[in-house]
Amino acid sequence: MNSSRSSLRDVSASAQCRRLVERLRVGSINSFEIIEELNICRPGARISDLRADGYVIHTRLADLIDAQGFKHPRVATYTLIAEPVEKAAAA
Repeated sequence: MNSSRSSLRDVSASAQCRRLVERLRVGSINSFEIIEELNICRPGARISDLRADGYVIHTRLADLIDAQGFKHPRVATYTLIAEPVEKAAAA
């Protein structure tokens, strides 16, 4: 098993958020892709966690076709707009 595959085994919220941020830095990703590629069962919950941590993430809802050819209405596609600003260390 390669290292990227083994990292999918960690299903803690913090590990899922790390994987999701890394992927969002590459480009937009939809809910189906998040579930399949990143082993995250509740993408919306992780997006909510990231927003609470200061990430600015745009959501676009659109109809998408799944791998079996079925149409799903209002599937979220997420785009990272900005990352949290690092707080200056207290002197």
